[in-house]
Amino acid sequence: MKKILLIEDEVSIAELQRDYLEINDFYVDIQHTGDGGLQQGLQGNYDLIILDIMLPGVNGFDICKQIRAVKNIPILLVSAKKEDIDKVRGLGLGADDYITKPFSPSELVARVKAHLARYERLAGSQAIINTIFVHGISIDKLARKVHISGEEIPFTTKEFDLLVFFVKHPNQVLSKEQLYERIWGLESAADVSTVTVHIRKLREKIERDPAHPKFLETVWGAGYRFNV
Repeated sequence: MKKILLIEDEVSIAELQRDYLEINDFYVDIQHTGDGGLQQGLQGNYDLIILDIMLPGVNGFDICKQIRAVKNIPILLVSAKKEDIDKVRGLGLGADDYITKPFSPSELVARVKAHLARYERLAGSQAIINTIFVHGISIDKLARKVHISGEEIPFTTKEFDLLVFFVKHPNQVLSKEQLYERIWGLESAADVSTVTVHIRKLREKIERDPAHPKFLETVWGAGYRFNV
């Protein structure tokens, strides 16, 4: 069952849209505020987001921008505004569609199905394969860019390579020696202690509390493990 996040401040409209979507075998979560919608959109695992523009707190445009930076899923903007400038802005921020109120619930369902089908067809494309999403972190392997909660964070070459290697080997204990050999190479002028330094720098960038890491964990006497 596909999961949809519906961010809409008008309760009656949100409940009507949810009912139609659930009839069509979608699972729907609702958020009525911009702040709550943004947090749930970034942290949740959804297949599609329906996003009203005019919301209390963070507006739909800002939510769209931040979620698009880290998630490759359909985003449908909904608004009573009919001006072309709003449509252009929304689509320019990464939205896949712009639906003007009022509209029929059946039209919404049809658009949801169409966008989900399109993304499924693209699922095997190179653009999606080259982007990794984990723990609110977006890693673009081709551009060598990392976004965390929508914000681009600078990574050095070795920090980036180390992060990608961990993400490609989730839940595995990797020793310092293994990491040193794979990232720095046997011919490097550095030594294995550089691994410890780079692990600390990684934690400072990806962990909320680097002193008590949840993602990049130390396995004492064995190495490190990236938990997924």
